[in-house]
Amino acid sequence: MTLSQWFIFILIIQVVHGLGTWKLYIKAGRQAWEAFVPIYNGYVLMKIINRPVWWVILLFLPIVNLIMFPVVWVETARSFGKNMPIDTVLAIASLGLYNYYLNYTADVSYVENRSLHPKTSGGDWLSSILFAIVAATIVHTYFMQPFTIPSSSLEKSLLVGDFLFVSKFHYGARVPMTTIAAPMVHDTIPKLGTKSYLFDDDYSKRKTSWKNKLQLPYLRFPGFEDIERNDIVVFNQPADTLLDMNDFHPDRNYYKPIDKKTNLVKRCVGIAGDTLEVRNGFVYINGKKNELPDRAHLQFSYYVQPKTNRFNPVFLKERYDITDGFGIINKQNTYYFSAISDEALAKFKNHPNVASITPNIKTKGERDPGIFPHHPDYPWNVDFFGPLYIPEKGATIDISLENLPLYKRVITEYEGNTLQVKGNQILINGKVTNAYTFKQNYYWMMGDNRHNSIDARAWGFVPFDHVVGKPVFIWMSWDGLKNPRWERFFTTVSGEGKATSFFIPFLVLLLGYYGYSKWKKRKKENA
Repeated sequence: MTLSQWFIFILIIQVVHGLGTWKLYIKAGRQAWEAFVPIYNGYVLMKIINRPVWWVILLFLPIVNLIMFPVVWVETARSFGKNMPIDTVLAIASLGLYNYYLNYTADVSYVENRSLHPKTSGGDWLSSILFAIVAATIVHTYFMQPFTIPSSSLEKSLLVGDFLFVSKFHYGARVPMTTIAAPMVHDTIPKLGTKSYLFDDDYSKRKTSWKNKLQLPYLRFPGFEDIERNDIVVFNQPADTLLDMNDFHPDRNYYKPIDKKTNLVKRCVGIAGDTLEVRNGFVYINGKKNELPDRAHLQFSYYVQPKTNRFNPVFLKERYDITDGFGIINKQNTYYFSAISDEALAKFKNHPNVASITPNIKTKGERDPGIFPHHPDYPWNVDFFGPLYIPEKGATIDISLENLPLYKRVITEYEGNTLQVKGNQILINGKVTNAYTFKQNYYWMMGDNRHNSIDARAWGFVPFDHVVGKPVFIWMSWDGLKNPRWERFFTTVSGEGKATSFFIPFLVLLLGYYGYSKWKKRKKENA
């Protein structure tokens, strides 16, 4: 839906609400017209049901409102004496239409100044749980989201088993586009393995299905900083086309709504307006080699030839802090190590049983069909790539048949235009053109583990509307979910030098607060 379509939809909802409650408003001592005025009717309703006025805001927050609407339906019924469990069930099961029965048929009276305290311990427990879910959903959706590192693409900076808090307000919280979805879960409901949202997976139906018409257009609250070069960023994978990430087809149209595509975390090595190139696995921005923060450690894969058969790769992997696995690749016992950092390499190559270490670098001009833009005219691979201009909002570039493979997905998939090629002519939205102006900023996301990262080299640009947030804090870290990495508990993601753990100060403050609370309670009891 467009914004105007959503506005009309909201007006219809207001009319439905007014028709189903105007007599109830009168019985509560209000005017009938107050039930029909958008937003104001919510303010009046909160007065009627004796609830805080700020609840009105929650009714307009996507995802949060899915919880709040049933609460308001039930509270409305209770405000007119309908307190039985069957009334609660009918109010929720009828999607609020139970109010029509109360408004036109039932003989009800307004209960002024009714008690809001639950009459049973079960009701008290349920109320506490409900509003804990509301509060957690607001925080999760608009402020801070927990995230787990699933792969080694940013190893050394972020480890597999790190548990992060991702800030959504640094770059501006994105309003959920998928309006009907389970709160605080992503694309799948845990344990059940079923889709967590209402959307048509079938691309052929995606443009006509009523489910998809409930999608909100892209909206984002203002942030207080822009994405900077070398920031670590969480984003939705642009080319997420399948349930299983191992089956990757970047040439297909996406089947998920943007905010339900798989969450990934990579380093933004190129920002909008940059010209990027990869040489020997190293990134160059505008002709200059990109300098990474001191906490970042690039890793590449190598072939290792031992001097003797007494070569223990498991021991050496642990001794030299080599990130990823190894394997024997030929009869001469040449070992392949998939990720070795420069620091580990400097020590590893001096081992007395190592004859040679050869970097596994692709040849320049050797085309990898799995590398963006997946076109034979661009013989690029993971180690030699570009140069490539990263689109900037408002920038205009010349479009030709030669560079069209680079920007075709941007023009069509991400910016919603139609594109046709007729002979030597390019038609965008039915008009012949040789230039294009970009509608939003794009970014280039890569892993520090250069040979073990499915990143922008596979799918291309990441649009700003796919950005989720900025990882800011590691609150817990486990090595293989067996051993805690205590030194990583309560550490910051960015910064200079070795990360400092604030876990012990946190425990001291927590114990201090607990002790103070106990002392204060005891003092009050003895008073």
